[in-house]
Amino acid sequence: MKRPLPIAIAVVLVAASLTIGLTAVLAASDSQTRGSSGTVATADSPLGTILVDANRRTVYLFEKDTGPKSTCTGACAQEWHPVTTSGKPTAGDGLAASMVGSTMRSDGTTQVTYNGHPLYRYVGDNSPGDTAGQNLDVFGARWFVVSPAGDKVEGD
Repeated sequence: MKRPLPIAIAVVLVAASLTIGLTAVLAASDSQTRGSSGTVATADSPLGTILVDANRRTVYLFEKDTGPKSTCTGACAQEWHPVTTSGKPTAGDGLAASMVGSTMRSDGTTQVTYNGHPLYRYVGDNSPGDTAGQNLDVFGARWFVVSPAGDKVEGD
């Protein structure tokens, strides 16, 4: 009655299958959190028409970024998620494709830019339409929602 080996193999196969499934779910979740499709679109908000990512989440610019290179890394990037892409970023309806670009981050990921500004999502925005990060002064400068013209929106 030597059956423990087939049972052990079955347990290992089930565990491996669960691990692969969990990895896929986590990757999809991270993709949604960080907006990795690279699409920039517009949405109406109390601040006017603003830019959002592929998941309709508000995107921000950081005044400390004076060019397309991001200065938000480490703890900053944990609170202000860079909008990243694995392909060519695209412009949604009504936006100029020429204003959408990308920049290489220090960690090797590709960050979406708009009008030369690296784009971020604020961890405190829980739902599409939230703008809790608007006008916050953290990590050395202010954060602003972005207009379709590519400028900061200064309202509160």
